[in-house]
Amino acid sequence: MIRLLIVDDHPVVRDGLRATFTGEPDIEVVGEAGNGRQAIEMVATHNANVVLMDLRMPELDGVRAIRKLRETAPETRVLVLTTFDTDSDVLPAIEAGATGYLLKDATTEELLKAVRAAHQGQSVLSPSVANRLIGQVRKPQRGTLTPRELEVLNLVAAGATNREAASKLFISEASIKTHLLHIYAKLDVRDRASAVGEAYRRGLLD
Repeated sequence: MIRLLIVDDHPVVRDGLRATFTGEPDIEVVGEAGNGRQAIEMVATHNANVVLMDLRMPELDGVRAIRKLRETAPETRVLVLTTFDTDSDVLPAIEAGATGYLLKDATTEELLKAVRAAHQGQSVLSPSVANRLIGQVRKPQRGTLTPRELEVLNLVAAGATNREAASKLFISEASIKTHLLHIYAKLDVRDRASAVGEAYRRGLLD
């Protein structure tokens, strides 16, 4: 039996969700909480094994509650159900330990399937959330420079111009400029001098 705890700061939403699971033979709604702090307490007292968690709530938000539950109830699965799918919402929730992430426009069938999958430890993501995570994976990792980028940065640090760096590396000036743009993005800087200074600070240059 899936022992489900519903966590949302809007009573009307909680009522609607409870009604969604009424009559399901393998799901029992064991409680409702209006914020993350209540959720942490109720997971223990109601022995909930799946938590349906909103993110933006008073007292203690969803991300911090998920992080705390990972410490206090590591076997409990948390399925996020929210209206927000921005990077600033999705990534922290996944990193905190959420098993899945759904939006509130999900159908009843999708929600039921997601709760059952979360109970089994399977990751469940709405399509827009999955696309965001894929996009993050495809982005160059911030702060990690490729061997070629390090070569370019070392030459720049030594005072080489783009033309001189291109000549020494046997590539075009356009390629040097492209490498520099990638370096700026990864180090979160805007110019050559800042890139060199930040690289020294991070220990990327000797």
